Amino acid sequence: MPRPPESVVDGSKAEAKDLPAVDRLLREPVVAALLHEHGHTLVAGEARLLLDGLRSRARAGTLDRAAVQGLALAAALGTQVQRRLAPRLQRVLNLTGTVIHTNLGRALLADAALQHVLAMMAGPNNLEYDLASGGRGDRDSIVEELLCTLTGAEAATVVNNNAGAVLLTIAALARGQECIVSRGELVEIGGAFRMPDVMAAAGATLVEVGTTNRTHPQDYERAITDRTALLMKVHTSNYAVQGFTAAVDEAELASIAHARGLPLASDLGSGSLIDLAAYGLPREPTPQEKLAAGCDVVTFSGDKLLGGPQAGLIVGSRAAITRIRKYPLKRALRMSKLPLAALEATLRLYLRPERLAQDLPTLRLLTRSAESLRALATALLPAVAAAVAPRFDAQVVDLLGQIGSGSLPVDRLPSAGLALAPVQKKGAGRALDALSSALRALPLPVIGRIADDRLLLDLRGLEDPQPFTAQLPQLQECLR
Repeated sequence: MPRPPESVVDGSKAEAKDLPAVDRLLREPVVAALLHEHGHTLVAGEARLLLDGLRSRARAGTLDRAAVQGLALAAALGTQVQRRLAPRLQRVLNLTGTVIHTNLGRALLADAALQHVLAMMAGPNNLEYDLASGGRGDRDSIVEELLCTLTGAEAATVVNNNAGAVLLTIAALARGQECIVSRGELVEIGGAFRMPDVMAAAGATLVEVGTTNRTHPQDYERAITDRTALLMKVHTSNYAVQGFTAAVDEAELASIAHARGLPLASDLGSGSLIDLAAYGLPREPTPQEKLAAGCDVVTFSGDKLLGGPQAGLIVGSRAAITRIRKYPLKRALRMSKLPLAALEATLRLYLRPERLAQDLPTLRLLTRSAESLRALATALLPAVAAAVAPRFDAQVVDLLGQIGSGSLPVDRLPSAGLALAPVQKKGAGRALDALSSALRALPLPVIGRIADDRLLLDLRGLEDPQPFTAQLPQLQECLR
């Protein structure tokens, strides 16, 4: 007796010939809504990709017949279109304990900066137009006065990041000549940004003086020749040398440089415009201090401790900044209108220092007390414990976080959060990886850190818990 043909419910496999042509799929009534919303080009392109993929599965014998039915195909096409339109850059919840996280976008912009960016990007603006004269303007003028007011500099200019600021400064002041730097300051920061490589790219010859741990004034003095064009200090913000150390400070080095008619540049890396110690945080040097010590140029970042957008800020003497501003590379590194608007709004916040801890998200997060974070963790514990049970236990823990982005690498911020540990010790590593993946797969991805056989959720970066708690039912479903 011949076997009856399998039905869809039997789980039979589809063949390539069972798949419709692209134009037939596009004529499905359900697909009409997709065409109306997104247009023919996108939907037809995704339909071809969908059918090609299904055809390959059919030839391999792994495609269920149910997947080639009209409604199923239309639903799959809708999902594929939405996936294509979904942005790659997504907002996430940073619960790693690193406040200024390089991989998670660094500083959060203040509300004032976000509003100013939206207003400036929504229409024409005076990026390079002088409203007073009606003639061509200079985009540096948008922030130069602010930077000079805040740092005490004679002049200022800005580029797209601090690496660019250092590169431009060396190229403008020492290209084809020598630049002297202490061996203990030849740093490498994120992305293999090495000071010797920057020197070479800028066309300057690096002259190393001193040793890794000790450099003295006479080391600089002996190294100066007729080919010397620049002395440079580099703040070692992303590591610390301890023990028997010696370094020449900017005031003494400025005296050496200026006695020989040479400029002194100082790269602060992160760079803070305020004394962080006044807020109970570890202290970082400020551009104001370096300029007061005699530096001709100081470079620092806009999207780290300053709390603004990615930018390289260059402040200093009028003579040095004029040379830097006129150097041809400046145009290639200039800031566009979007980050420039955000930078201007961020710098304006510093004109009201008494309000900074309220208005600047970076400072607000850094100054949250461990007690308030523990209270938040205690309030969240029941809901989180229910979401991860029975596979994981949850408990409130004290933690140590960090500022991040190369700033103050040794110092830790007392914090608190939740520790999620697998109930079954066997296979704990795989269980934690699965939990971490489930958190990252949420509509608003949650990024924690795994340490000591636990997944830690440091709450310093969670000001509004509602978006986190709203996703806990989805997490619970995923972990079943």
